[in-house]
Amino acid sequence: MSKFETTQRWVSRRSFLYNSALAGGGLLVAASSAGRALAQAPAIITADSRRIAVPYGVQAGDITAGRAIVWSRADRAARMIVEVATTESFKNAKRISGPVAVADTDYTARIDLSGLPEGQRLFYRVSFQDLSDLKSFSQPITGQFRTPAADGTARFVWSGDTAGQGYGINPDFGGMRIYEAMRKVEPHFFIHSGDTIYADGPIPETKETPQGVWRNLTTEAKSKVAETLEDFRGAHAYNLMDENLRRFNAEVPMYAQWDDHETTNNWYWEKRMDADQRYKEKSVAVMAANGTRAFMEYMPIRQDATNRDRIYSKFSHGRHLDVFRLDMRSYRAANSANTQAEQGPETTFLGAEQIRWLKQELLASDATWKVIAADMPIGLIVYDNGTAKTGSEAIAQGNGPALGRELEIADLLSFIRRNNIRNTVWLTADVHYTAAHYYDPNKAKFQDFEPFWEFVSGPLNAGTFGPNELDDTFGPQLMYVKAPPDGQTNLAPSAGMQFFGQVDIDADGVMLVTLKDLDGQSLYTKELTPVA
Repeated sequence: MSKFETTQRWVSRRSFLYNSALAGGGLLVAASSAGRALAQAPAIITADSRRIAVPYGVQAGDITAGRAIVWSRADRAARMIVEVATTESFKNAKRISGPVAVADTDYTARIDLSGLPEGQRLFYRVSFQDLSDLKSFSQPITGQFRTPAADGTARFVWSGDTAGQGYGINPDFGGMRIYEAMRKVEPHFFIHSGDTIYADGPIPETKETPQGVWRNLTTEAKSKVAETLEDFRGAHAYNLMDENLRRFNAEVPMYAQWDDHETTNNWYWEKRMDADQRYKEKSVAVMAANGTRAFMEYMPIRQDATNRDRIYSKFSHGRHLDVFRLDMRSYRAANSANTQAEQGPETTFLGAEQIRWLKQELLASDATWKVIAADMPIGLIVYDNGTAKTGSEAIAQGNGPALGRELEIADLLSFIRRNNIRNTVWLTADVHYTAAHYYDPNKAKFQDFEPFWEFVSGPLNAGTFGPNELDDTFGPQLMYVKAPPDGQTNLAPSAGMQFFGQVDIDADGVMLVTLKDLDGQSLYTKELTPVA
């Protein structure tokens, strides 16, 4: 057994062999051979229909030193009750009476746990108290997470892009199987790098693909593009119908990011949908407000008291690791040709406030590794109009000196070099394939930065695309790539090209990054030794 392998299992798996019926959850119904899809939200199945149901399981998230969020959803107004213990038997458990889940939050609720012990595997149990009958409770749903280890060791996974391009929950395929593959490596946490839903991507009953007919479970909410708050809530709820995802959520806490598809493709505030007949609501800003609220309701995210829409944040995970969650969507200027020679309002990407925060937090970090969780890659060209190959949706705009949005990144990279901030690694998704990039200033047009690595992995359950063009501005060297061959595009999950990344950090601070496929097989591995 190598030093990067797990030396012990977290907990007996029998504790997590629950299903939606046992949990009082939703019944999954497959499309029939005649192609009839489920046209309504999942039915609630309980032994007593009067008892509160918990259809979408539990989640934990935003774990940092001594703190964690615990999330769940009831099917009606109810008070959330959480029990936390250091043993699976829940002996001497601490019981916390939490907030009331009400219609205004779509019956979702969360508790921000604090004062948690270091380096401890914790078990939690969520139940809901019926407000109309205070003696009645839902069946309890169990989850677990591990707080940051004292010795600095960590294992985590990352990826992005769930239920995109019309590829939803296919029972014939085993549902969203990649979540089960990630669960099996027993990570301490998961970074979802964005596109947690595809609000602009309806889930059809069937989809013709080169790999054959793909059959989906579907719901009324996922039969159309999302516009209203209820539409966006329904898109989040749809993903949680998947048993693999619910089981994963119960065992692996998440740091959730967003990108464009939590609202609509390539969105920015000024964008309008006047030419898209699928939308009755033409203002993307209105849809983004609805999408933001649904995301905040359904993700186990810690909400900032002064800015409830803010998601960028730092999470300390032991002496060797700080994770910096970025937001590359909310503060950007309109997509454009991205060729401005000087910084200004039109080149804004992360935004001045977020850049200032990131610089301060990087400077203050004494962790060995500073992992920057970005929802888009730095050096891959992502066009605003992919068909015409015009405009810029991401950072890169083409070979040559830093221009447009690249100027903001150039300033950040120069700051990191000038202040001797060591051991930054960028993790991202977005482009629907997997790759490893080494950014080398000696091969870059802009050279005022220290070398660093960027690793790309995805999708989770969506179409596979790529590879994208590399922009030489920051000198990215392609060290590994796996993408569809021979110009193939939008491959179904059944083609096997779904990807996630795994990171292991040992007690000495050595980092091992592994790119993996749908079945958890290793494709590429890079060992990184920290620079003192």
